[in-house]
Amino acid sequence: MTRTTTAAAGISPRPEVQRRILTVLVAGQILSGAGLAAGVTVGALLAQDMLGYTGLAGLPSALFTAGSALAAVAVGRVSQARGRRPGLAAGYLTGAVGSAGVLAAAVLGRPVLLFVALFVYGAGTATNLQARYAGADLAAPAHRGRAVSTVLVATTVGGVAGPNLAAPTGHLAEALGIPHLAGPFILAGLAYALAALVLAVWLRPDPLLLARTLAEEEEAAAAAGAAAADPADLPEGRGGVALGGLVMVLSQLVMVAIMTMTPVHMHGHGHGTAASGLVIAVHIGAMYLPSPLTGRLVDRHGRLKVAAASGLTLLASGTVAALAPGDSVPLLALALALLGLGWNFGLVAGTAIITDTVPLATRARTQGLVDVAVAVAGATGGMASGIVVAATGYPVLALAGGVLSLALLPVVAAARRRP
Repeated sequence: MTRTTTAAAGISPRPEVQRRILTVLVAGQILSGAGLAAGVTVGALLAQDMLGYTGLAGLPSALFTAGSALAAVAVGRVSQARGRRPGLAAGYLTGAVGSAGVLAAAVLGRPVLLFVALFVYGAGTATNLQARYAGADLAAPAHRGRAVSTVLVATTVGGVAGPNLAAPTGHLAEALGIPHLAGPFILAGLAYALAALVLAVWLRPDPLLLARTLAEEEEAAAAAGAAAADPADLPEGRGGVALGGLVMVLSQLVMVAIMTMTPVHMHGHGHGTAASGLVIAVHIGAMYLPSPLTGRLVDRHGRLKVAAASGLTLLASGTVAALAPGDSVPLLALALALLGLGWNFGLVAGTAIITDTVPLATRARTQGLVDVAVAVAGATGGMASGIVVAATGYPVLALAGGVLSLALLPVVAAARRRP
């Protein structure tokens, strides 16, 4: 492969550079995975405990997801202007500040401060997702699915460990004079701060800046890189951005809505934080652990087929969750595992579509804007989930989410028919 061809493919002429970048990103994702798990595991329960009302239990999820929307714009713009390293490090540091704010709100018993802190905490979630784009910056089009999946799967370690540490960190919090349910945010603050440090010190060279340098060396690099994607599989330009964005938006909406209210549903049936933490750990594991397989499926069978599989898997999840008895931890764990898997299919396929169709000159900014839409969808799902459960019950929420995910099928079918 010549230097020109290599640059056109969007990869470094030195494979060890990409391996180093992926190694640093993996280390950051392991840490940040533990950070994002805190809000998922106890956020709704903490709000319910402080407010004494179930109808607003979805508000924490909505707030830190809305915060992630704003952070996605900020991280995308900083990355566009200065590179991935400062953008990602700043995002994780902001998440650490939000975690400290949650602890302060729990100690002081101030719900308003809690909600503000959760909004800031959402920056960690946005940054965790933005890191997947950094893994794809220097990857060849034929290997982008695998590059994205490598970064995502690293989140599994921290993401699974975090919920299972809910009870021990709760005991630690009580020993420090902090309410039990706020304990996981101690871990979140430390994890996000360490992730910021790792990226700030070791993410060199910056993948996005290096990719631009390689592209600038050959004027035809951007066009050749775009042509490397299968034109029969993907629409080009704005059509590709819209398609990839919609796949991720629907996956996020359904996933957040069902996930948010599952711990509340279990708490209402007498389960403690250990049981709900186990179910959420299974869910987060399913969100990230299948990523290497998903990446290979995306690269081998195409983005659109995996996107369609996302809709079908989310439907199966909603159906199982709706039919599962409230006292059945295994069935709820199965439902949440399918929920995580469906989300994984949608995220990896959608990310590959976006990266294939956006040129380097505007890549980080466009990716940030797409993640805003994803975050807003998650905030909507989180906010609506509490209202729906309070009005109709958890089974209705789960089944409605599964049915909604079927909207992915006609969208993918239309994209396949588009010349």
